[in-house]
Amino acid sequence: MGSLPEAVPFFSQWETPGMTMDVLAEGAEALRRDPLWQGSGARTLDEYALWAGNICGMACLKMILATRGEIVPTIELARRCTGYGGYVVNDGAIKGLIYAPFVSFVREAFGLRAEVMTNVATAEIPAILGRSRFFIASVSSWIRWPDREPPAKGGHLVLVTAASEQDFRFHNPSGHTSATQANAQLAPSDFDRFFANRGIAVSI
Repeated sequence: MGSLPEAVPFFSQWETPGMTMDVLAEGAEALRRDPLWQGSGARTLDEYALWAGNICGMACLKMILATRGEIVPTIELARRCTGYGGYVVNDGAIKGLIYAPFVSFVREAFGLRAEVMTNVATAEIPAILGRSRFFIASVSSWIRWPDREPPAKGGHLVLVTAASEQDFRFHNPSGHTSATQANAQLAPSDFDRFFANRGIAVSI
């Protein structure tokens, strides 16, 4: 399965990883109580509360960069990615992550090789990871509850670090327990119930 997934640092999309259930219950208002918010790179608490619920992709990128020893705050990454068109902000609403501009951003800013992939079967992910170090997968955020059926697939991003025919391992930026955050583990058939068959392959 290549490099051990444990070698990949984990970061939540909120600065305090234990806040997931509060955010689910209260939305962005809960993020205003995050005592570590300034670590995000946000200039203000308002900026943090606006962005933190939308930066699962930047949390995945932060983990990828941390693998090679670079620590870049998530909202700093989001701000820079927006400059490439990876997010579109209108009247306080954020659209993104938009994959193609993200690929340009990470290539130009960090020298990462990235490729947008669509119509990806779950069974193809092990081979993708054989060619690329990571796969940022579009999944339902309900993947944190693997015993539940998601209302839809997609809408959230996780960082797949290792995959075989028996076992997928991934870091989930909005996991709500330690078991659903770093090195979350699912059988491919369970991962498939949440996977939207698209994502971004990334090599460092």
